[in-house]
Amino acid sequence: MDLQPNDFDRLVFFEHARKAAEAAYAVNPLDADNLTRWGGALLELSSFQSGDDSIKMVKDAISKLEEALGVNPSKHDTVWCLGNAHTSHAFFTPEHETAMVYFDKATQCFKQAVELDPGNELYLKSLDLSAKAPELHLELQRQMASQQAPHVTTSASSRKEPKKKVSSDLKYDILGWAILVVGIVVWVGMAKSHVPSPPPR
Repeated sequence: MDLQPNDFDRLVFFEHARKAAEAAYAVNPLDADNLTRWGGALLELSSFQSGDDSIKMVKDAISKLEEALGVNPSKHDTVWCLGNAHTSHAFFTPEHETAMVYFDKATQCFKQAVELDPGNELYLKSLDLSAKAPELHLELQRQMASQQAPHVTTSASSRKEPKKKVSSDLKYDILGWAILVVGIVVWVGMAKSHVPSPPPR
């Protein structure tokens, strides 16, 4: 895997976050904040994987986030993060009908997050974007299908080459918005958990 320096930094950061959350879980498995950080780190790390490894990591993230909600069902940032995980799962799913199941779950999570924290702009934006996600998925699948069609002539194959770049860029743009925001949430959560306690008075 050829990583840019900032991608490598992200990979190291979220791998550290994953390991820290795993260690904290061994001490206290009922810490919903820690489970949320763990799920968010796994979701972030899924972007560095490919194929089945990506999907497995997203499923692991969903499992941790659902476990966190089992501890604290009204934790709105966890519900929102779960929506992002379902969105990522949908985009990793080539069959549109199956992807729609995950998009529907994501939309329900975003609606619930908005209900739990009505003024949160990020949750509102995620809910708005979730309505557009199925159309983006269809477009991505169309572009990928056109790439895989047999090339009739050399000129036809040269015309297809830019579509491969567009399809790849579209996929990363779509996954990027979800994963970047999850990364910010995990980072803020980690920062809060490592704040030194105030000096005694």
